[in-house]
Amino acid sequence: MQLNRETFVNLYKAMVRPHIKYANSVWSPFKLTDIKAVEKVQMRATKLVIGVKSLPYCERVRKLKLPTLKYRRLRGDMIEAGLYKILTCQNDANVSLKLTMNQTKSTRGHDYKL
Repeated sequence: MQLNRETFVNLYKAMVRPHIKYANSVWSPFKLTDIKAVEKVQMRATKLVIGVKSLPYCERVRKLKLPTLKYRRLRGDMIEAGLYKILTCQNDANVSLKLTMNQTKSTRGHDYKL
């Protein structure tokens, strides 16, 4: 089965990527074998697209405008770390970012619901 680019990207983002990134911040793979196993899913899936099948993996994801899973994990980790620093007032005093906290006390034990 081969797909065109637009169909593949839509199906991949809707059906495959959520399974790959599920609880990524909790179980984020750090062993090289685990990282390769997860990345292999996207490598294999990108070979289904007509016109990019014969290209190397880095070229396939570039043409399909998909970031590598390693990049997505790194980006997610940086976003979470930055948000944690902002919420706990550990960020630079010159940074002004206005986040409104949830005013109701229905956040099950903490005040950090945005």
